[in-house]
Amino acid sequence: MQRYIQRKYWQIVVGLKSDRRGQDLIEYALMAAFVSVAVAAFFPTSLAPSVTQIMSKAASLLARAPN
Repeated sequence: MQRYIQRKYWQIVVGLKSDRRGQDLIEYALMAAFVSVAVAAFFPTSLAPSVTQIMSKAASLLARAPN
């Protein structure tokens, strides 16, 4: 019985190690962050407060989102 449990445990560990489902989401988030920083570099400083408000709203919405 103990060998069965150990085998199942290792199958789960190996399965999690090779799971790539969340990788795309992380890549898109990094790309969006990069584009945001690049666009912010070209905005005049008079638009900075409105961009800050948009980012703050987005951050609060993400914080309230269920896991």
